[in-house]
Amino acid sequence: MNKPASARPPAAKASPAQPARSPRAVKAAGQPAAEKPPRPRAKAVGAYHHGELREALLDAAEAQLAQRGAASLSLRDVARGAGVSHAAPYHHFAGLPELLAALAERSFQQLGAAMQAGVDAHPADAREQLLAIATAYVDFARRRPARFRLMFGPVLASRHQHPGLDRAAEASFRVLLDAATRFDAASGPLIALTGWSLAHGLSHLSLDAAFTGLPLPGPLPEPADLVRLMSARVLA
Repeated sequence: MNKPASARPPAAKASPAQPARSPRAVKAAGQPAAEKPPRPRAKAVGAYHHGELREALLDAAEAQLAQRGAASLSLRDVARGAGVSHAAPYHHFAGLPELLAALAERSFQQLGAAMQAGVDAHPADAREQLLAIATAYVDFARRRPARFRLMFGPVLASRHQHPGLDRAAEASFRVLLDAATRFDAASGPLIALTGWSLAHGLSHLSLDAAFTGLPLPGPLPEPADLVRLMSARVLA
């Protein structure tokens, strides 16, 4: 026997669609919100040990310089290359000129060390020392053309405003001058200036590909070998 309609249980009503809740509302309701991937953050200045930030910035500047040249370099790009905030370089450098001067200082130190290594390889032969210095000079220029141009660009004219750069540039020349004086005590300064001018001029001519297509009877030696031959002719 059928039950009367009034005795039947009422049909369940469909629940209205629930509006989407924001992550903040979900969190308030005690449910975990979906995590967002963390944004990459620049390395904090304090994460570097003392002195490391300065070297990291110089490394980044060196890499940027090799890729883009000094004219396109900026502190913002250097900071990005070092993985630090845009304000971090100002902990060590007042501005871009100071950073470039520091990079030139480091480069003169490395050039001086390369020249000194040539001297140390021939402790009893001043002539061979001078030939090794000339070779090291041209080799340095060809391996690091952007830094070579920076070292002898406008920054060098302002070296007296940057004591570290001034000392490094003088020390590198002193390596050449001392070797030239050992070779000839009376004419040492003139020999040093002559050798520097020869090696420096050949370096720039080589970097600018000025020797390409010259009407010569045969191929030229490699620049480092050529400067040795030319220096030997001068010393003779």
